[in-house]
Amino acid sequence: MGLDDGPRVRVPEQRAPEQRPADDTELRFSVLGPVRARRGGETLPPGSPQQRALLTALLLRDGHTVTAAELIDAIWGDDPPSQALAAVRTYASRLRKNLGPQTLASDSGGYAMRTGPGALDVTVAEELAADADKARTAGDRDRARALLNKALALWDGEALASVPGPYAENQRTRLEEWRLQLTETRLDLDLEVGCHAEAVSELTALTAAHPLRERLRELLMVALYRSGRQAEALAVYADTRRLLAEELGVDPRPELAQLQQRILRADEELARPADQPTPAAAPIRPAQLPATVPDFTGRASFVRELGNRIATAEGSVMAVSALAGIGGVGKTTLAVHVAHQARKHFPDGQLYVDLQGAGSRAAEPETVLGAFLRALGTADSAIPDSLDERAALYRSTLDGRRILILLDNAHDAAQIRPLLPGTTGCAALVTSRVRMVDLAGAHLVDLDVMSPEEALQLFTRIVGEERINSERKAALDVVAACGFLPLAIRIAASRLASRRTWTVSVLAAKLADERRRLDELQAGDLAVKATFELGYGQLEPAQARAFRLLGLADGPDISLAAAAALLDLETHAAEDLLEALVDTSLVESAAPGRYRYHDLVRLYARSCAERDEQTPVERESALSRLLDFYLATAAGVYALERPGERVLDHFSRTTYPGLVFQVREAALDWLFTESSGLLACARQSATIGMPRRASDLLMAVVDLGESGANSHQFATAATSVAQAAEAACEAQAEARARTMLSHVHSVSGRFAEAETQAIRALNLGRLTQDPVSQGQAPNQLGIIALYENRHEDAESHFSQAMTAFRADGNKPGEAAALCNLSRVHLATGRTTSAVQLAQQGVAIYEDDATGLALRLANGKYALGLALIGSQQTAGAQNVLLEALRIFRESRQQLWHGMTLFRLAELHLAEQEAPQAAAHAEQALAVLRGIGGDWRRANVLTVLGQALAVIGQTDRAQVCWSKALSIFEELGSPEAETVRRLLNPAAVA
Repeated sequence: MGLDDGPRVRVPEQRAPEQRPADDTELRFSVLGPVRARRGGETLPPGSPQQRALLTALLLRDGHTVTAAELIDAIWGDDPPSQALAAVRTYASRLRKNLGPQTLASDSGGYAMRTGPGALDVTVAEELAADADKARTAGDRDRARALLNKALALWDGEALASVPGPYAENQRTRLEEWRLQLTETRLDLDLEVGCHAEAVSELTALTAAHPLRERLRELLMVALYRSGRQAEALAVYADTRRLLAEELGVDPRPELAQLQQRILRADEELARPADQPTPAAAPIRPAQLPATVPDFTGRASFVRELGNRIATAEGSVMAVSALAGIGGVGKTTLAVHVAHQARKHFPDGQLYVDLQGAGSRAAEPETVLGAFLRALGTADSAIPDSLDERAALYRSTLDGRRILILLDNAHDAAQIRPLLPGTTGCAALVTSRVRMVDLAGAHLVDLDVMSPEEALQLFTRIVGEERINSERKAALDVVAACGFLPLAIRIAASRLASRRTWTVSVLAAKLADERRRLDELQAGDLAVKATFELGYGQLEPAQARAFRLLGLADGPDISLAAAAALLDLETHAAEDLLEALVDTSLVESAAPGRYRYHDLVRLYARSCAERDEQTPVERESALSRLLDFYLATAAGVYALERPGERVLDHFSRTTYPGLVFQVREAALDWLFTESSGLLACARQSATIGMPRRASDLLMAVVDLGESGANSHQFATAATSVAQAAEAACEAQAEARARTMLSHVHSVSGRFAEAETQAIRALNLGRLTQDPVSQGQAPNQLGIIALYENRHEDAESHFSQAMTAFRADGNKPGEAAALCNLSRVHLATGRTTSAVQLAQQGVAIYEDDATGLALRLANGKYALGLALIGSQQTAGAQNVLLEALRIFRESRQQLWHGMTLFRLAELHLAEQEAPQAAAHAEQALAVLRGIGGDWRRANVLTVLGQALAVIGQTDRAQVCWSKALSIFEELGSPEAETVRRLLNPAAVA
């Protein structure tokens, strides 16, 4: 018994509340009636209605911080005044003046009440109710009655009387329901101890006030029957049946109908109070399953899987299935739906309990067993005290019966082991946020979020097809913003369904703001944030810190090594924490050694970091450690791929070590596996004040952009870093970021954008005397000019780059400029010097390299082109094949494809059309989606030429038509060549 007030977490004191000494100097608050504050015998001024509404919202959060936005929503709901924030501050100031600054504290953009133990009447009532429950379980009914009467005496009329606002209204309803539950429990105890005659008058008044409350009518029927008034008891049933039919169109619940039959039979056991010994009760068929939702959607495979598993309980050992998943993923909804479908397999009944495992006070197995035994017909006097004895009696009672037990919201396996039947013919369904790997024999099911199709279907069922069909794109945006989490979708859909003036686009726009998304996802007593709060509140301090800080990092997932760096922990210690978070379903295991958050959980983790970390410094330090780890590791990979490269000497110093790879393959595995996290880290780091190291990280992972496979992500990250550096007046960082942006634009065939970025980078590099951008930016401008056939410009730029590289002592950079200059000489007919320049570049690479370095492949590629131009085809083929091997091993997809293209050109020149066509088709396959349309059109042109030679004219025409369309759209001079191929006579 207790008040469920959303995300509050309370750890009550162990001693009974009536034993707590009073202190007349302490503040006392009451909400079970008019909202009042007292100090000693003095009642403090209550303030305006809105001020009382603010006090209510703070008191019922039990010391947790309430943000200003939450307070505004609590007081005014969806229609706050224009000066709502100022009003909240005024009310808070008045409260602080009345109550004292130590009582009302400002915290992280909100307010929190700091009260002593027992200062709030609701807290006292909850503790009294909990003690009453324990006393009843122990068989001390008189003490339980006294404690409940003491709890009920704390009410002074209607709870939160005259307090305005939606939050107060919800809590008023909740408190009234709890008051009735406590009253029903106390009246039940009255009947158990033989006070039936005294209970009749109170029950008569209560049933008149709450005519549709069947439990009160059931108690009244028992009280009347035991008072010798059998006819009146039956009349209560007849009146109940008529009223329910007229008002709701339903029959009385099975328990009430069974009670009527027992009265008609003049059941002797019913006539005795629980304190009197009774003969063994006949088996009762419980039917405790909650109602299934009418709009249950999707999960078809899980419904079949669990249904089949439950069905195997028939005639065999008990079947146990345990569903685990994040809060709000729909575990209970699925389990209840499956249980209802399986009822036919369990004719002796179904038991259900909410074990409160995600809350601060999980249900005790002894208490649950007591309730189950009563539901199965066991008299209170026959229920033993100890857990083991109750569990044994429970199993004996179930022996030979076919019953389904649904154990919802379990805390752990230890909590549910005593509740499992263990007999043939029975089955158990368990839901929990914890994956119960230690539950022997259980069938484990991990429930994930919905598919996009299922999510949209659920959203449509709640909102209605008419509204969704006209705004399908916006509806998809909504369910995506909800992370396809069923609870979030249900809340969003319910809000939209209740606001007929809203369009789906209005809701989508509200959810698009990540800072407000969790606040938007609440409706009534449903709230995504509150669901996550329950799980977070169960974490140990170290686990909670890890959960908060890991959520700060952008990127789809994070490796164990990166997480250890961010948390500043040894790897094994970080792994223990992360695996504990996986067990609680707050973090997912994306793969061995990799972890990720659900999108909404990440937002919640970040809000926890902002709320619970003492200063922003800790958050910034964590992200700085992650950046240092990535930069140090990426620099090591860069050094393996580019031995002798001077760029590393100009990187920022890092204070956190990275991984060290001895094997090139392992280094490349790390680079490409971590690609999304690396680029996300660069983008995020620049925006929070670390653009210098972010730009260095981009340079260290340039292979990701150059490969072509990550070009879009790389361009996005480079753009963000450049803009952040510009805003922070970090000219050197901006120069380096724009150099990388130019590089990736060039790789993608966007030469105009590439040139703009390279010019800006070169100007900034000269301004800051940065040797890196002064060498790389003109080299990039030369490449662009070469592709655009501006050979004089290209030669000038490459000469500038070579001068800068030599001034910096950057031999690999000098080699790159020499190889690029070779391409200019080749394009302008200077084939001999083209070969010589390429050979000089390759010689430099071979002096510094291991024979496998990526830049050596670039040099051999340039040498191969020069040899083709000088008619040395055999030598050209050999060096191109060597380049191809290195590019493939280095996972440089773009250059792998381009080398295949050059081999196709070579074979075509040698009249080897079949080999040319094969290499061109391979090049198209490798370059699919990367390298830009210009490169693809060049490959299509050569493929068409090869196909024409081998007689496949129709296919050749198709290739040339596609190439012409691309070249014409780009305004490329190559279009004229393709026109001649398509129609040589017309051109002539």
